Amino acid sequence: MNTQPLLSSLSRLQLGRLLGGDGLAIVIPPFVVRVRSRITVVAEGLERLYADHPLAPLDGGGFSDFHVAVQPRRPWFRPLCFFELDGGQPFTPLAQGEAFALFEWGLNWCVTSHCHQWISLHAAVLERGGRAVVLPAPPGAGKSTLCAALMLHGWRLLSDELTLLEPGSGWVVPSPRPISLKNDSIAVIRDRAPGCVLGPVAHDTQKGTVAHLKVQPESLARADERALPAWVVFPRYERGATLQVQARTRATTVVELARNSFNQHVHGRAGFEALVRLVDACDSFDLRYSQLDQALAWFDALQPPSMGDS
Repeated sequence: MNTQPLLSSLSRLQLGRLLGGDGLAIVIPPFVVRVRSRITVVAEGLERLYADHPLAPLDGGGFSDFHVAVQPRRPWFRPLCFFELDGGQPFTPLAQGEAFALFEWGLNWCVTSHCHQWISLHAAVLERGGRAVVLPAPPGAGKSTLCAALMLHGWRLLSDELTLLEPGSGWVVPSPRPISLKNDSIAVIRDRAPGCVLGPVAHDTQKGTVAHLKVQPESLARADERALPAWVVFPRYERGATLQVQARTRATTVVELARNSFNQHVHGRAGFEALVRLVDACDSFDLRYSQLDQALAWFDALQPPSMGDS
């Protein structure tokens, strides 16, 4: 990616001093994020999950896209933490055990609320052979579990949460960051990949138990390589279900993508037309599954649509 030092080059003492002072500037493609925190679990999460990420200049110079902080608040009944962007606090404070998860959730909000040069979709996106698969899904559908399994299976992660679509060109801009796993999915992925790196576990959140999975080095190393979508797949995990695949119409796919977009309305007609072009260039499916290995085999067999099909 570049010759800048990596976060792993810092000792825990250096990391803590930077986070507790002017901030640690991390290259989290395609952004530079300067983060401050006096909470130990945030330092632990960054150390585990962002070790391979380059650091921006440590002398305080240079531009950062976002200046964020996750800081402690200590009311009498329990320790809390709050997320801060440029001095503002957009969220209700959470328990301090959720501090690293709050950093990840807050960074998602920063991107969707401020980065309108792209159309942002609530969808995972991965690439193989230069073509991308977009995975929109509501909470609880198993999107992140499937995304993690695909990454560990050899697909390149562009993002677990946010598909960043260039409205003019139709390319997807990668933003590979740790994958958010919840509840039983944590054990499922740990069992599939015993050597995988997981971040701090946050218990009793509104989403249940949450932990984040480190991005594979290959995905991070290719974070400057965009990809053209070839498939839109709406996955849903159903316990005990046999693998079921059904082709979707283009009209229903466009409608669902619009519903899953954070800012398509900001782009007006141009945003809607960009989604139509995306769907026209892709094959679209509903996928129901219970066995990850069967789902992975189906993804491996996907062939991109021919130009004549779009």
